[in-house]
Amino acid sequence: MNSEEKTLVEIIDGNNQIDLAKYINYVSAPQAGAIATFSGTTRDTFEGKTVVELRYEAYVSMAIKNLKSICSAARSSWDLHSIAVAHRLGIVPVGETSVFVVVSATHRADALDACKFLIDELKASVPIWKKEVYSDGEVWKENPEFLERRLELGKDVGCCQRKIETAAYDKKSCCKPKVKVEEAID
Repeated sequence: MNSEEKTLVEIIDGNNQIDLAKYINYVSAPQAGAIATFSGTTRDTFEGKTVVELRYEAYVSMAIKNLKSICSAARSSWDLHSIAVAHRLGIVPVGETSVFVVVSATHRADALDACKFLIDELKASVPIWKKEVYSDGEVWKENPEFLERRLELGKDVGCCQRKIETAAYDKKSCCKPKVKVEEAID
């Protein structure tokens, strides 16, 4: 990593709120002409139901590893100065921030595009789970980005699975190289 590049990834446990100013200050620099942010907050309603709070759980070490990998991917696609990503665990009441992404770059297009990429990839692939608690019940929620990603991956695995079930498959030609057929048949 270039000495000018800075990345901060944090999973905040417990009842601590995300300090937005801390992360904005972290990415601020004289050479950064743009700072883009995304703040995900708990809203008070969903599909006509009154939301009381959100509850988040995570596989913390894997979440941090995945977030760092996503940050590296963003750096390889855009000219970025600094990145900070924070996600809160536990109970997040209505009006409070559960996830904060902030990116600085020389130009706004890089900062804005990278910020959108980071939150979309976080939602699609990082092992953080959300339960919405309503005034009349609760439900675990899956992000649309995660569902889309799972469907995409399922298409690749699906061809192998069908061939495995019929015992008419060829390990060399079954699927794209990223799918490990050996694991699917064990």
